[in-house]
Amino acid sequence: MSRSVNLPNALTTMRVLLAPLVAALLFQPRASARLVAGIVYVVAAVSDLIDGEIARRRGEITDFGKLVDPIADKLLLAATLVPFWILTSRHPELGGLPLFGGVPLWTLLVFFGRELLVTVLRTRAARNGIVVPSMPIGKYKAAAQSVFSGSMIAWLALQTAAIESGWNGATFRAWESFHGWFTTLTLILALILTVLSLFVYLEAFRRIEKETTA
Repeated sequence: MSRSVNLPNALTTMRVLLAPLVAALLFQPRASARLVAGIVYVVAAVSDLIDGEIARRRGEITDFGKLVDPIADKLLLAATLVPFWILTSRHPELGGLPLFGGVPLWTLLVFFGRELLVTVLRTRAARNGIVVPSMPIGKYKAAAQSVFSGSMIAWLALQTAAIESGWNGATFRAWESFHGWFTTLTLILALILTVLSLFVYLEAFRRIEKETTA
């Protein structure tokens, strides 16, 4: 690929375009479509992991990337969480997760509430000429959310395939139990890290504000 093409920006743009595709595929009532949604999601999630590193290595950090990369991340989050909630609410047979059943609305409020509040605080800090850097816990939070989303897409595909094919044997039930608990535990981990990261960022913003007004 020619160096005239900014690869990190191309990956970010691709992620923006893939987000609605993931959502559209999830809403298709076929196991094959939801399986493809999982593959597309993995491609988008991997691009999110590597585009920043590529930008630093190639010296291709741009204002476009700084602006659009977080937007792409939030679009991908919405493209999975909103369908999860709608599908498991309208079709309980697609739920069945231990402890949660489906993906409840309050989990979306936690995830999106954190993103909204941190974005507002970042914007306010930027207006004062202050750039708040990303923190490790934010990356751990994003990783946990990605693992949960990938596992949940696989869960929806599995449940759809079971309905289509009439799976009900002991082997399927054993795998279903393992997969269900794995998905539930990744959701719990993602929720914990989301809340913890919010408090870490709130403390960072408080310190910055105190230093700038001192």
